[in-house]
Amino acid sequence: MTQELLARLDHGVLTLTLNRPERLNALTVDMTEALLVALRQAAVNPAVRAVVLTGAGRAFCAGGDVKAMAEDDGVVQTLEERSQMLREHMECARLLHEMPKPTVAIARGAVAGAGLSLALACDLIVASDTLKLTSAFAKVGLSGDFGSTYFLTKLLGPRARAFALLSPVLKADEALQMGLVARVVPDDALDEQGQALAQGLANGPTITLGHIKANLNFAEQGATLAQALDHEAIRHIRCGMTEDHQEAARAFVEKRAPQFHNR
Repeated sequence: MTQELLARLDHGVLTLTLNRPERLNALTVDMTEALLVALRQAAVNPAVRAVVLTGAGRAFCAGGDVKAMAEDDGVVQTLEERSQMLREHMECARLLHEMPKPTVAIARGAVAGAGLSLALACDLIVASDTLKLTSAFAKVGLSGDFGSTYFLTKLLGPRARAFALLSPVLKADEALQMGLVARVVPDDALDEQGQALAQGLANGPTITLGHIKANLNFAEQGATLAQALDHEAIRHIRCGMTEDHQEAARAFVEKRAPQFHNR
């Protein structure tokens, strides 16, 4: 694991920290490739029951490293080669959005460009009151990547056009009002409260949470009501067959908190 990405697994919560604080955690090739490896492993590792994505220092992620782009190393690649490489890196966003485990972005300061895309790919964003959230792509002459247009359109609807084209910088309360973040907390409480939220999810019925995500993602893709009902039915019955469901039912009758074991 490159030092540009730190990983810590604690009580089922895998925390992945983008670690270039001196550059506001701007993404490099090495960082992105390490993130992709970590997410692919997390998606299939039963010891991981929730994933946190965060940034070291005073920012979540300012996007791609524009300075490095300007200082191109001169390696000649075809359009197809560069597109294929970028598409591979963008699997990070798909994994955060689709893996059968809850994903939480803990974000402070700058959340911009591909950094915004990665945050929006997560199921929930817990934001500091220092948040400064923006698209930023248009300002550097780029059209957007890592699912930017997909997530913005799903979350903002018709307002996505103004946000992407004008690239306003939103403060935390504005992002909360627009539905781009789930919760805003004081900066000095961000890590504690964000981790507590992730731990609560990790302590939950992981199999069931994965099926809930699958239902939401299926509906998000434009399913008809009948298709959504079919999709829900088989997953609902599957969850009912788990030991976690049986434990939850017993706990309900016995008026106690359930203890889930991802079985």
